[in-house]
Amino acid sequence: MKKALITGITGQDGHHLTELLLSKGYEVHGLINGQRNSRLDEFSARFPQANLISGDLTDFSSLFQAVDQVGPNEVYNLGAISFVGLSFKQPELTANITGLGALRLLEAIRKAGLEKTCRFYQASSSEMFGKVREVPQTENTPFHPRSPYGVAKTFAHYTTMNYRESYGMHASTGILFNHEGEYRGHEFVTRKITSNVAKIKLGKIKKFSLGDLSPQRDWGYAKEYVEAMWLMLQQNEPDDYVIATGETHSVKEFAEAALRSADLSGSIENYVEFDRNMVRPAEVDLLVGNADKARAKLGWVPQLNFQGLVDLMVQNDLKIESRDLA
Repeated sequence: MKKALITGITGQDGHHLTELLLSKGYEVHGLINGQRNSRLDEFSARFPQANLISGDLTDFSSLFQAVDQVGPNEVYNLGAISFVGLSFKQPELTANITGLGALRLLEAIRKAGLEKTCRFYQASSSEMFGKVREVPQTENTPFHPRSPYGVAKTFAHYTTMNYRESYGMHASTGILFNHEGEYRGHEFVTRKITSNVAKIKLGKIKKFSLGDLSPQRDWGYAKEYVEAMWLMLQQNEPDDYVIATGETHSVKEFAEAALRSADLSGSIENYVEFDRNMVRPAEVDLLVGNADKARAKLGWVPQLNFQGLVDLMVQNDLKIESRDLA
């Protein structure tokens, strides 16, 4: 039986990846920092088979102990300060967890003597492209990150490449473009939109606030994207892959799609107010990925289209908000 160790296991991708690996017969271990919260309780109830171990991406000794204890065949580093807006408020913490955390984890694998037997996945991000140099973005597009989060992810990405080249580790990176779903945190704009649209539909609120509606993103379904992560670690050789749909939509289009999904008619201005305080100091205007390499080498192809993704999220939030009315 294969053993996997996942950081960030209680997050959106961690939920989907745990479900996938358990379905494939893996023994799944997840790193948690020991603090109880509603997300951890929800995860434990959903996946009682997962073994949760204390550890922290800011603490090398805890990472070494976890790796040494589990002896994993595969490590998936999903842990990060993943909310871009928060990274501007806590840049040092973001660098320490999102950037240096990957370095500590790779070094823990090496110091545990597992560099030749353990396969490593680093969750890289399209935010590394930032102020894009070309459209669409590929594995060879230069990086120009526009947030502390993007900078930290770029450090982790290059660190993974360095360990692969220096120590012969099977270490791959997935440059994942925006991916959403039913487990997305409410601090992210997509979930903020779908949850508030559900509340409007059910008569709980009349309006909600958003920042800049113009940024364009390449949005896909998180459940499909974690399948790409797993496929990367099944290859004979490690590599770097862009995972994306190849389509781009603005935040305004996402909101309009959510309103359609909830059968709410009329202009978006009837439901959404602009809040200048939600605008970031530096914004990424356009992200759209070219996943031809993943298609050719991994056989990975996205299935759920943009409106289907929005429908899934809105219907999920309507169920959640309806329970509160019961």
